[in-house]
Amino acid sequence: MARVRLFPGTGKVTVNGLEALAYFNRETLVMEVNTPLVETHTKEQYDVMATCHGGGKRGQAGALRLGIARALVRTDADLRTALRRVGLMTRDPRMVERKKYGQPGARKRFQFSKR
Repeated sequence: MARVRLFPGTGKVTVNGLEALAYFNRETLVMEVNTPLVETHTKEQYDVMATCHGGGKRGQAGALRLGIARALVRTDADLRTALRRVGLMTRDPRMVERKKYGQPGARKRFQFSKR
């Protein structure tokens, strides 16, 4: 889950009180987070302050990307078509499959014994 706030600024991205690269520790995740700002050419216009929790760093980066895209659309509705075209306005629908009764996990089964 990510909560995003945009401020007029210079393009600084802060996640949970840390700079984005210090928080995610991977340049690729920072690039993913910045995708909405780069696609709309607003990277140098806004500072991003965000809080993330739950899941792993990869999932948090995806949630942050969606949050930034939605925040940009709230500031300027004309950006929606550009973000939609690149696929940044769609939430990832995948969820963890529930554990089934009588089994150790969602797909795992107990070992079968013929005798």
